[in-house]
Amino acid sequence: MAFALLLVGASLFISNQILSKVGEHEKERAEQWADAIQKKIVLVQLTNGTFSEMRENERAKMELWVQATTAASKNGALGVDIEDSLALFIIKQNDEIPVIAVDNYGYISGDRNLEFDTTTLRKTHRELSKIELRQLFDDSLLVLVDIWEKEKPAFTVEIIEDFFISYYYKDSPKIDSLENTRDSIIDAFNMDLLNNESLVPVLLIDKKTNEITGTNIPELKEDPSKLEEVLATMPSANKPIIIDFQNGQSSKLYYGESPELKQLQYFPYIQFIVIGLFALISYVIFSTFRKAEQNQVWAGMAKETAHQLGTPLSSLMAWVQLLEAQGVDPMVTKEMHKDVDRLEKVTDRFSKIGSGAKLDDQDICLTVRNVMSYLGPRISDKVDVSVDSDANIKVRHNAPLMEWVVENICKNAIDAMEAEGELDVSVHSSSDWVHIDIKDNGKGIPQKQLATIFEPGFSTKKRGWGLGLSLVMRIVKEYHKGRVFVLESEVGVGTTFRISLPVK
Repeated sequence: MAFALLLVGASLFISNQILSKVGEHEKERAEQWADAIQKKIVLVQLTNGTFSEMRENERAKMELWVQATTAASKNGALGVDIEDSLALFIIKQNDEIPVIAVDNYGYISGDRNLEFDTTTLRKTHRELSKIELRQLFDDSLLVLVDIWEKEKPAFTVEIIEDFFISYYYKDSPKIDSLENTRDSIIDAFNMDLLNNESLVPVLLIDKKTNEITGTNIPELKEDPSKLEEVLATMPSANKPIIIDFQNGQSSKLYYGESPELKQLQYFPYIQFIVIGLFALISYVIFSTFRKAEQNQVWAGMAKETAHQLGTPLSSLMAWVQLLEAQGVDPMVTKEMHKDVDRLEKVTDRFSKIGSGAKLDDQDICLTVRNVMSYLGPRISDKVDVSVDSDANIKVRHNAPLMEWVVENICKNAIDAMEAEGELDVSVHSSSDWVHIDIKDNGKGIPQKQLATIFEPGFSTKKRGWGLGLSLVMRIVKEYHKGRVFVLESEVGVGTTFRISLPVK
């Protein structure tokens, strides 16, 4: 037992050491993940700053381009040749920024660097005339103007008196492409966080507002109101990691234990349960074989006893016949015949142990009366014996074996009364059982002994092997499929044994 406890303690210690190391590795992973978040945030902020500078540069270019276009438009209105002018050079330099020009009357004055034109529309609207196609194109540009106006302010200039043109523009394709690439990287990072449930459970919370910024915990994805409940389940040893966004904002990163680590915590106990079950099954198998071996020993002893009794019993029968031939008192030979018959029954009982007993449908009351009539003259006169039974209660049983059962219990009762008292035997039936109650007013059985009185070797007497009640249990339970038990017992008052045989 000491070695087993030492083994269990060592196993638990090693398991806890492994769990501690795994927990430390998961903590390092969470810290590395937090550091990666912070670096990516810095990268995003740097990228956003770069985009802002690029947009400012494009707006400056647009402002210069609008001035050049305005100058060219005014010179053209005055009939001045602008072929070699600086304004025309600046206008030609804009080959990336999409622009749409609209006058103050709502008509399209021009466009530049668009992704489509009337040729593109012609592919899908072949039925339209040139005028209708141009009108459709202008209407499409007006729709774009409404969208662009919400994103960037337009440049409005006066060309001639009371004639204004507004120039609408959007980001160049270069900025759009870079921004889309940045957004895809950020989205991929967020998806890795939110959808990878095999990672350590993480929870990112805004430090000021306590709002959830990101998490991979399924419960919070479905119901964010469970925030406090989830935080309470986080291990107290895992202190939150502060992530500084370097823009006046910061968040707290809470992290828990991965499902694998939680499963590992229960592994040693599962291992011990499996080992315990294996040991229990092994013990049951060993106990079953041991009992089977004991049963074979008892059966062998019983058969050998019956065999050994056979020879002197035959001799006794011959001696009784000789005495009868010599004219000995008939009463003597009659009683000797009874004892010889009794010995024959005992031999028959022992020979049936270990063999299949034949059960016949016969009167159990007659069987009980036969054994009590035999015991009556052979017990003390100070023991009052009474037999109370219904008439003709038939039940399947083996008469010699059941006589042995009743005789054993009655002899134990007489020993408990020290050959002085009352012995009451009653037989009665119910719908499913036939009961034989044997009651004495002896010294009774202590409560702590009730569970062991039917075990081999149990005895309260100085002599005897303690096999009587064990054989009683075997005969009633295994051969007759019945029950035998102590119905009631009180120390100093007496004991009642009950034998129950099934009706069917």
